[in-house]
Amino acid sequence: MATAPHPQSTDELFHALRENHQRPYGRTRTVTAEELVDAAERFAEPVPLIHALLELQEAYTYGSDPRKSPVVFARLLTLFDEQPDAFDERLRAQLFWRFKWVANALRALPEIPLASLRQWLTEMRDRYEKEGLGLQPYYGQAYQLAVHVGEDTTLAYELWAGRRRTPHSDCEACEICERALYRVAAGDDERALEVWAPVLAGKESCQEEPARSVSHALLPLLRTGHADRARELHLAGYRACRRNPSMAGEVGRHLEFCALTGNEARGLELLAENRNLFDEVDSPLDQLDFLTGVEVLLRRVEGLGHGELPVAGYAGRAWTVAGLCAEVRGRGDGIAARFDTRNGTSAQSGRRTARLDRAPLLDALELALRTRGLDELAPGDAAGVAGARGAGVAVSVSRAVSALPEELPELIGRARELDEEGHPDARACWARLRGLVAARDYAHPEDPAVGPYGRLCADLLSDEAYRAAERGDYASAVDLHEEAAGLYEDAGAPDDVVLARACALLAAAEAAGEGGEGEAEVKAAGLADAHAAVVRLHEEATGLAPYVEGRLLRLRASALGVRLQTSGDPAHAAVVFAEADLLQEFATRHGLATQVSGAMLLRAGTYALSGDLPAAVAEIDALRDRLASDGPAWHLPRALGLRGRLQLGLRDAAAAHADLAEGLRLAAAWPADAVDISRLHADLAQTCLHLGRPDEALTHLTRSAEVDLRDGKRVDAFCTYSNAAQLCLDLGRIEDSIALLDSLLGEPDVTGGELDDRLVAQLRLLRARALHAGDDLKAATAEFVALAAESAGWDDDPGSHAMIAAETAMILGEAGEFDRAGEVADRALAAHALSPRYELISNCLRELARLRAQQQGPDGLAAALAHLDEAGRVAEAARAAGFQPVGRSLETALAYEHGRVHAYVGAYEDALAALEKALGLLGEPGAEEGGAGEWAECVRLSGAVEGIYLERPAPALVRLDAAVARLTALGHLEECEPLASLAAQLRDEG
Repeated sequence: MATAPHPQSTDELFHALRENHQRPYGRTRTVTAEELVDAAERFAEPVPLIHALLELQEAYTYGSDPRKSPVVFARLLTLFDEQPDAFDERLRAQLFWRFKWVANALRALPEIPLASLRQWLTEMRDRYEKEGLGLQPYYGQAYQLAVHVGEDTTLAYELWAGRRRTPHSDCEACEICERALYRVAAGDDERALEVWAPVLAGKESCQEEPARSVSHALLPLLRTGHADRARELHLAGYRACRRNPSMAGEVGRHLEFCALTGNEARGLELLAENRNLFDEVDSPLDQLDFLTGVEVLLRRVEGLGHGELPVAGYAGRAWTVAGLCAEVRGRGDGIAARFDTRNGTSAQSGRRTARLDRAPLLDALELALRTRGLDELAPGDAAGVAGARGAGVAVSVSRAVSALPEELPELIGRARELDEEGHPDARACWARLRGLVAARDYAHPEDPAVGPYGRLCADLLSDEAYRAAERGDYASAVDLHEEAAGLYEDAGAPDDVVLARACALLAAAEAAGEGGEGEAEVKAAGLADAHAAVVRLHEEATGLAPYVEGRLLRLRASALGVRLQTSGDPAHAAVVFAEADLLQEFATRHGLATQVSGAMLLRAGTYALSGDLPAAVAEIDALRDRLASDGPAWHLPRALGLRGRLQLGLRDAAAAHADLAEGLRLAAAWPADAVDISRLHADLAQTCLHLGRPDEALTHLTRSAEVDLRDGKRVDAFCTYSNAAQLCLDLGRIEDSIALLDSLLGEPDVTGGELDDRLVAQLRLLRARALHAGDDLKAATAEFVALAAESAGWDDDPGSHAMIAAETAMILGEAGEFDRAGEVADRALAAHALSPRYELISNCLRELARLRAQQQGPDGLAAALAHLDEAGRVAEAARAAGFQPVGRSLETALAYEHGRVHAYVGAYEDALAALEKALGLLGEPGAEEGGAGEWAECVRLSGAVEGIYLERPAPALVRLDAAVARLTALGHLEECEPLASLAAQLRDEG
């Protein structure tokens, strides 16, 4: 099937070739290139055909299809021999450059005899000599063949590396990689890394570099003790080669790196992301490199006892680690043997064996923010998510399970006893009972103390209902409680009926108004009604056991407490205190320690919601003392967590950190679901930010998200991970941010469209910003454009579309695509008309104006001024609407941008006038931090325009010296530095 209409003229053909050249390497580009060659042949002109063949050979070369590249080149060489005049200087240079491509392609095919490889190199040398070209590229290929075959490379290396580079030599980055690999082969990792330094630092690059060098440098970096640098390069380098068939070998080395650093789970994740490489890599040499890396990983996983884990592999069947490892081993050995047969040496098999036999270099190196262990990937793990490795995150259910009674009647009795007490170990008992009851051979004990089967089923439903409510699924909780109430009634357990129905009432109130208009008001009213209904249930019931009555009192107090939290109305606080006092008095009288603690926690929370933080702290301190003496001990982490949040509210971050850290430490002694560990980590993250410890905050954010994932709270987890990715970005850890977001966006519920589409869009938007911050403008632009197109359909949220479209327009402008930028900016303006985003739209229009003037000079002035005129109308509308921007006014920003735009196009008098207007609007700076920096920058640019471009240094120096004096007097010394530097420059030049 054709991928595009056939060009009807050579102009259309060249246009199609340019379009295809912009596509990523892969099947679409290759098929289109083949079609364009067919089209070019119909014109019976050599030049269009030459261009089409060159495009096709490039598509084959970088699409990892080495068998076809030499065939295309043979046609080009024939055209050159027959019609040399059709090749201008540029085409001739391309032709002779690509002799190396053919040499590489032939070397990658074991069916090509070694004699044919040497014959091709002879042909290359003869052609180069005939054209008067230097032979360094030929000796480079001769050296690479010697390395591949396993010959002594000393002489071949000297003949190549000792020669002067020529215009047809491989690029500097590629040659650096070859020289470094020579050192690695000699066992000199330190020297190799010195050679690699310019490439690894990004100073030298090309189509394949630095990704190729990075993949080879990872293990030398580990062996020389530079683990942090290896981690950093792994994150950046992997992203540059993932899913790319022409870089399958590089992907294989990243998998090997994971396997040798204790990151086997991450390796399996990356393997799944690159499953396409099993079927899309046509180069046997690249296949060998990739499969060897895969086998290193799979052997390591299997050796750790996880051979039955499911894993991504060849299409058409399901694979386990062990099964795929055997398949990969057979294929890899077969390819290596074919190369060795062709080469007459054992070099390829020997290198493969050396990689497979390499021992791990580190027990553990944290490569990504999402820490995974192989145990978390075990079959049947529904979450399939990151495990918990941080302090207080470890699940301690095993301790509770080991203490469970063996006999069924005792287990049922123990579960109910613990449940009445509110003990967290009850959950383990119910979980064990749920498994026993579900078994086909379950036989309910005939024991009056145990009661009928229906009562046990009701107990299990109640436990399930509590879990549903904890994860926010109140609708399910209502249904489960109601079903349990019916079973309790059938079983003759009236106390439990009352309690189950009261719980259903409260859960229904929590669910009221979710996602609807006036949600808070509806929910608050529902909670008040629920409270009244529970009070009626309580009053109508007779002969209730104390623990049941205590729970009812707790539900009454909780309903009013949640109402206060929902409404924020201080008038609702008094009734909460009254109910809490009633609960505390009853619980104290009956020795219900759990409910006494609950009452005191509720009182502390009510004080906090009422704004009396010192009283809240005093209440928590009294509770802490009581818990230390009377228990329950599992409430202490929760109390310390609340105390930490209160201390943070009182702006004592150090005390908050101490409380929260202690709460987290104590939480580790209890089952994971006994304490809201996720909340403790999240609060610690916020506290660490207040303390100026952002890296520690980042750790706590990721731990919080991990716990939420484990508990099935995926939306909460993804939101927290999003915050972590943003913090990474703020810290300049761009690759960490991108790697985290890539991992999240690869989750099955994301790729399957099950997660909320707006949340996914937020993650993608953050990733696009991270890509832009990482200078990957092409990838960032593609993501922004896709998001802008998708968000255009968000009729319920035009403001978000305005934001995304505005950012997209700026990115397109940065890429020089001003026509598309203008179209997207128009869509942003249309969305802004529905949901105003004055500052954002003004920023977008001003930035487009600046970029036009900067990139196009005087030719772009008219379009730039049109953008600024539109920004002026936005500023007028904002002023009329009473909008107050953060920082400088929109009019000030507009005047400043007029100055920059006119400076870019050489209209310096207009630029100076605009900047002076901006200074007037800004006003003189004060001692406060706010506007001194903006004022100083405006003065600096005015001084540069006046003193340098208008060649009036005297008034410029007067301006600058006065500004320096004023800023110095106000204590803004940092803002003085660029002004003083410019003044010194003007004096030196004068």
